[in-house]
Amino acid sequence: MTDILIIGAGPAGISAALYAARANKTVEVLCHGDAEVEKAVKIDNYYGFPGGITGTELYRNGIAQAKALGVTVTEAEALGAEISMDMTYLVKASDGVHEARSLIIASGSKKLRPNVKGVDTYEGKGISYCAVCDGFFYRKKRVAVVGNGPYAVSEAGVLRDIADSVTILTNGQPAPETDLPTDTRKIAAFTGELRANAVVFDDGDECAVDGIFIALGEAGGADFAKKLGAVIDGDKLVVDENMATNLPGLYACGNVTGGLLQVCKAVHEGAVAGLAAVKYVKSLG
Repeated sequence: MTDILIIGAGPAGISAALYAARANKTVEVLCHGDAEVEKAVKIDNYYGFPGGITGTELYRNGIAQAKALGVTVTEAEALGAEISMDMTYLVKASDGVHEARSLIIASGSKKLRPNVKGVDTYEGKGISYCAVCDGFFYRKKRVAVVGNGPYAVSEAGVLRDIADSVTILTNGQPAPETDLPTDTRKIAAFTGELRANAVVFDDGDECAVDGIFIALGEAGGADFAKKLGAVIDGDKLVVDENMATNLPGLYACGNVTGGLLQVCKAVHEGAVAGLAAVKYVKSLG
């Protein structure tokens, strides 16, 4: 078990890792795919780079710096998180389960909505973004999961133990590796009266459902927070001045907390979260 586990290797996550590692704590960072900072062609408003720096360079430099301090950087997709009875944080990832005494969410805000008619209309009315949170309401009913990656398969796996039937809808994308029923047709709309109760495909065919779960791309900060029971405001995690959530040992920093979406803000919050996590781990004895 590691002392501090961090989801996300952008400026916020790596800043937290640097401060935690320098405090002589074991630190692991989970990262997967492209970080948001890598999309920046040039960053010329960050301290110390008079000629500017690309987002990719800054991202890679940060990871190299963390590794030099002994931080374990693991390339794996985080799929979900929970807390055990002894307050150990368990993060399910594409390579297995990672355990830690403290967890820092620095994964950015990745909630994706499909470009399908009816999504906004039925959110909270038959359309959900969290299988652990809302699966209970669909016991012995028909549900569909929209997505085609490991995160969608993971959400469908949660629902298969609750619902009567689960179908993965890839919305025109390739089918994932799963033994669950999968439909790769393009989705035209979600329809219903008071609640979404049908998926209409581009070919005009309809699939009757009782609930629809959106699981596009990878899990974001709000997805982890919902599963853990942390307080959120929209898609943002609610934190105090120490970047602490309402759960002991759980912290968040960077774009997941909203506000100014800049590297300087992410680095600052990461430092605060890292130090707060260190203090928490020390309190455990």
